[in-house]
Amino acid sequence: MRAQAQPRVIVVGGGFAGASCARALKQLDRDLAVTLVEPETAYLACPFRNAVLAGLRGIEAQTFRYDQFGDIGLIRTRAVAVDAERRRVRLEDGTDIGYVRLVLAPGVDLRFDALPGYDEAAAAIMPHAWKAGAQTLLLRDQLAAMPDGGVVILSAPANPFRCPPGPYERASLIAHYLKTSKPRSKLIILDAKDAFSKQRLFEAAWQELYPGLIEWVPLSSGGRVTEVDPATRTLVTEFGSHKADVANVIPPQRAGRIAQSAGVADQTGWCPIDPVTFESRLQPAIHVVGDAAIGGAMPKSAFSANAQAKACAAAVAALVRERQPAQPKLINTCYSLVAPGYGISIAGVYQPRDGLLAEVEGAGGTSPLEAPLSVRELEAAYAEDWFRTITSEVFG
Repeated sequence: MRAQAQPRVIVVGGGFAGASCARALKQLDRDLAVTLVEPETAYLACPFRNAVLAGLRGIEAQTFRYDQFGDIGLIRTRAVAVDAERRRVRLEDGTDIGYVRLVLAPGVDLRFDALPGYDEAAAAIMPHAWKAGAQTLLLRDQLAAMPDGGVVILSAPANPFRCPPGPYERASLIAHYLKTSKPRSKLIILDAKDAFSKQRLFEAAWQELYPGLIEWVPLSSGGRVTEVDPATRTLVTEFGSHKADVANVIPPQRAGRIAQSAGVADQTGWCPIDPVTFESRLQPAIHVVGDAAIGGAMPKSAFSANAQAKACAAAVAALVRERQPAQPKLINTCYSLVAPGYGISIAGVYQPRDGLLAEVEGAGGTSPLEAPLSVRELEAAYAEDWFRTITSEVFG
């Protein structure tokens, strides 16, 4: 008698969301055939990449290889298309594989069509450094080569984008580098928003640690960048233009390309999902987790991606066995370093409500605004501990 084939769940994308989901699926149901599709041999983590820019950390500390995935099938090529009707994923080498459930964790793509003058060629001059790796090193090297007295300009996009406090942590750590290595220099943040995550905490820290070094220009004061000229490193706003010695342009973003081809991204460029199962609202049997998903109140962070991945895995494992998925409750904490040994955080608890992931009122919050240095040092240590724990759990 022929043995019945194990039901196959395919996970596309090996970042914090995808790798976490693949691991959780196999832990929940050993009889599932779990396949992770990821073309890279190593993952370059985004949390703590801003410390690399400031010379506080080497890029090797951000690098994690896909060597410890045991009985999870690992396909080292790119997924390029999905046939949702036939439930098959097409790979870059021309082959395709079937699934009973598919989890997409494609992260973000940068929208090089969204800002006049900014394309992939421009990114070689005005790096975004919003994906860890070569761009991180390029921006780091530009900062190191800049003469003392130079002007660094950081352009922050409108919401939504990956890691809401990320541009402001980056500004903080670049400011630390400038203060210690190029003290006559200045940093300008041109922002397409009038408010940002942990704003009061960041601004209080900037006043304390970097007085006169950081200038934040919000949307209402002409902060939105409307055009760039890479040849002159000029950023144009509705109120004028700014010339930089080093320009860090963070463009608008959308869900990774496979989400578009799979038909799970809507007109916003992001993926609407059911908040209980993370199943796409546009395609059956396809789930979306991490930065690509429309997570309601839940931010696009590595912590969120890991939490969503585990909740999605539990739902998929139940659905494959024709059981009712449980209602999840998810937690997120975003840590930010303002300087070495100086950390701040924001935390939240989320649950499904009215078709979205909504914040549980009264749960979570931010670091205290008035706190001694010992508290900031403790938060910085917590951030390091979290990163070590999550990378060990996800990548082995």
